[in-house]
Amino acid sequence: MDTAEARLKTIKSPQVMRATVGAMFFLAGLCFASWASRIATIQQKLDLSDAALGGILFALPVGLMLSLPFAGWAIHKVGSRVVLTIALICYALSLTTLGLVNTPLLLIINLIIYGFSSNSVNISVNTQAVATEKMYTKPIMASFHGLWSLAGFCGAGIGTFMIGKGIEPFYHFCLIAVIVIAGVLIAWQFLHADRNKSGENAGPAFVIPDRSLVKLGLIAFCSMICEGAMFDWSVIYFKKIILAHGAWIGAGYTAFMCTMALGRFVADGFAHRFGLKRTLQVSGAFTATGLLIAVIFPHLYTALLGFLLVGIGVSSVVPMVYSAAGKSKTMSPGSAIAAVSTISFVGFLIGPPVIGFLAGAFTLRASFTFIAIMGLSVTALSTKAKL
Repeated sequence: MDTAEARLKTIKSPQVMRATVGAMFFLAGLCFASWASRIATIQQKLDLSDAALGGILFALPVGLMLSLPFAGWAIHKVGSRVVLTIALICYALSLTTLGLVNTPLLLIINLIIYGFSSNSVNISVNTQAVATEKMYTKPIMASFHGLWSLAGFCGAGIGTFMIGKGIEPFYHFCLIAVIVIAGVLIAWQFLHADRNKSGENAGPAFVIPDRSLVKLGLIAFCSMICEGAMFDWSVIYFKKIILAHGAWIGAGYTAFMCTMALGRFVADGFAHRFGLKRTLQVSGAFTATGLLIAVIFPHLYTALLGFLLVGIGVSSVVPMVYSAAGKSKTMSPGSAIAAVSTISFVGFLIGPPVIGFLAGAFTLRASFTFIAIMGLSVTALSTKAKL
């Protein structure tokens, strides 16, 4: 047993740890993108209006809020490796049950479970990323989020294929679940073993961020509203406003995911050259500009251009904010990032239902104008913040 543990410890080089944590980000992104790519299908199956769908999507932030005390306590007690392994498996399994729902009530219940698992994965995988980043002399947080976005791009492509072939969401989600669970079972042993057996210096299970972290969280919050809305409503926007047909319905989502993934792989270098403040200011401007193009010119190619710009805009905000939070002088990196992550992820989850209510009260184009305002808020908050 001692020999096996020693061999495993030797295998856990920085490169192996980075690859393993990156794989977990990818698998988590694949789970979420798979759901996002089939929302329109499930909406049609249950015959839901935009307003009704918006209300039902509030089940996701409910699951998030329920997970906050549990995830913090569980990571505090058993470590992020155990929590991430269990949560990611549950995340994949809850995805399959979403494909079986046939009533709005069942969809609400399953979305609460899905949101609970999703946020547990989010907090624990970012804790793993912080531990891995300490092994390197340069920031690598953006590259992890880039893999999450790359998975979103792949998930969107798979979803577009499934829609084009008329494959039911359940069979689509079962395929994704098998891939995710197999990946977790192979990779979990190479994650950072961060359980504090003595209980000392582990920090509190739940942390309230200080003023500087709240400001960072608000910047990410506004950007994540845009990101969450794009995930859940881009397919519907292309279907109802752009009047796209067939596989083109998912083209906007795919374009958005493509530039978001590419942007995150170059974000660290851009921020190093131009600074964090300028990076965030430009990001907000790109987001707002892209959304306004899609709203003012609701045609296939102009909307695609707009969604490409939105992907560039939101790509670097969250990784840069997490990186800045990890340098907090008042909290440990893990606690600071967990706190900011919680604030930002609320924006990610409340964005889609808010868009649904605005679409019901006004129009879907008007609701996308609201997202553009959130993009401008990123620029405004970044300008006022001391970064």
